[in-house]
This record gives sequence, C-alpha cells and structure tokens, in this order.
Amino acid sequence: MIRIRNIKKLFGDLEVLKGIDANIKQGEIVSIVGPSGAGKTTLLQITGTLLRPDSGSVKIDDVEVHLLKDKQMARFRNQRIGFVFQFHQLLPEFTAFENVCIPAFIAGVSRHEAGERAREILRFLNLSDRLDHKPGELSGGEQQRVAVARALINNPSVILADEPSGNLDTKHKQELHELFFSLREKYKQTFVIVTHDKDLAHMADRMLTMKDGLIL
Repeated sequence: MIRIRNIKKLFGDLEVLKGIDANIKQGEIVSIVGPSGAGKTTLLQITGTLLRPDSGSVKIDDVEVHLLKDKQMARFRNQRIGFVFQFHQLLPEFTAFENVCIPAFIAGVSRHEAGERAREILRFLNLSDRLDHKPGELSGGEQQRVAVARALINNPSVILADEPSGNLDTKHKQELHELFFSLREKYKQTFVIVTHDKDLAHMADRMLTMKDGLIL
C-alpha cells in the first residue's frame, strides 16, 4: 500500500530525515516510535503529502504522490488519506455531524450521501447521541472519536495518526487504541501511527523505531 524510498528532508542545515526506506502492506497497522526529534512526524507528514521531501519517493497505491501537481495532490489527499492528530482540530462553530461531513463536501459528495455516511460512522463509534453537539460540549475522548470519524468519511485507503492518544486519559486511550483495530476489521484501512505510547506501539502489527532521522 505504501512504498517509501530514500526519503531525505532538511530544514536549513539540519538534516531531519537521512534516507528513509519502508514498505507498509494493505490493511497493516504500523506504529512508528522513537525519541523526540527522531523525525517521526516529519516522515508522517511527507507520507501524507502535507510536506514535500527534498529527495526520494512515496508511492501510495502505486501513485507516486509527490509527482502530482498541487491541485491533484490536494484531491488525492482528500480522497485517499485520513488524518488523526493529537489535537483533534475540530472546528468549534460546527457540530460533530457537520465536522465529519466537511471533507466529504470538499470531495464533491452530495449532502444526502455525506450525511448518510457520517451517521453510519458516528453510529459505529457510539456517537449517535452526540451528532448535534459542538466540540466544546464533548469530552476529550468523544472529540477524538469525532476526529476519527472525520478521517474515515471519504473511505480513504490510509489513515495516518500523529500521537492520537497523547491528550487522553488512560481509559480513553485504551478505547481509542482498540478502536483502530475494530476499524481495520470493518473498513480494511491501512494505519500508520506515530506514538510515544508503549501500549499502542506494541499492539500494532509491526513497530518501526526511528533515531536521528533513520529507521533502525
């Protein structure tokens, strides 16, 4: 599903990624671990087309994503990649239901179809009674589940998560970690998760350890 070849990235004189190679299979859940400053988030952002590498290539579903033009890349990102961040990034003026629908609207999905899909996912995530609540009216765990629903709305091939449980208490962390595996079984997505959480890292099918811009 994902082929990463010789990815390098500099910020000024600092070489953050020094030649990363990795293969991630369809339906696999892979965790990326390592100390702060190892380059984990930079690698995730490059994989998700949020950041361009200085050299190397990333293929998702045999599409070399960084050869796409900006508009093509934005469309690919919207339709094929879902993101879950440590800070859920929900829009506070919209309800949970509306937040989940927004990526579908951007993709040109009809309001009816987007609504049906959003209700299905939110029901699966046990949020049916929170559709009309705004983020400020939801618990931290509920907000993160809404963010997961938003990542799933366009049925992407790949879900990229950056410290997804970093702001959750122990109970909600465990629920979120188990949720990723339930989602994999139901929707067959591939997950790449950057985390400092040892429990989540070891639950993954495979763990990649980074240090000083390289995978060990």
